[in-house]
Amino acid sequence: MDIATLDVRTLKLGETLLLDGIVHTGRDRFHKHLHDGGTLPEGVDLKTSALYHCGPVMVQRETEEGAVQWQMVAGGPTTSSREEPYEADVIARFGLRMIIGKGGMGEKTLEACRQYGCVYLQAVGGAATSIANAVECVEGVDFLEDFGAAEAMWHLRVRNFPVTVAMDAHGNSLYKQVQEHSAQQLEKLLKS
Repeated sequence: MDIATLDVRTLKLGETLLLDGIVHTGRDRFHKHLHDGGTLPEGVDLKTSALYHCGPVMVQRETEEGAVQWQMVAGGPTTSSREEPYEADVIARFGLRMIIGKGGMGEKTLEACRQYGCVYLQAVGGAATSIANAVECVEGVDFLEDFGAAEAMWHLRVRNFPVTVAMDAHGNSLYKQVQEHSAQQLEKLLKS
């Protein structure tokens, strides 16, 4: 599915997707930068791309033509709850439509997803090298010197990047459903 043209409001909770297009990484320092009034790098449009909570392992390789380019060798998701203080603001200010991470996010982000039309997509934790295989190329990097490699904003072109819709654009959350179901089951167990 093409990230740039995908209508996120049509996505259903639990739906599995294979994404094609541009994905930007962004972790704690990047989110704080935006939250504190910073701007996106020139040419970055979060309305037509996805933001991936990831601190990738990157190496520089020489091409057959002798040019040096970056390659992602591992790119597993970071725990997204660390971005909860910032994410709702990023969604509202920059029109973010797709977040990729692991573990879900809180009520503020869920409400911003509903209000502004954004989805949270679960990537598989522990599959860092498999996820890296979905990266066709690294198109560039910003904030490398300021934030370091793990916190920099890497710009990735992906094909068949596997994710599951875990928080939809209508205020529904798989994580919330699991918590509610678990609480019900615990109550039943405690009564028996």
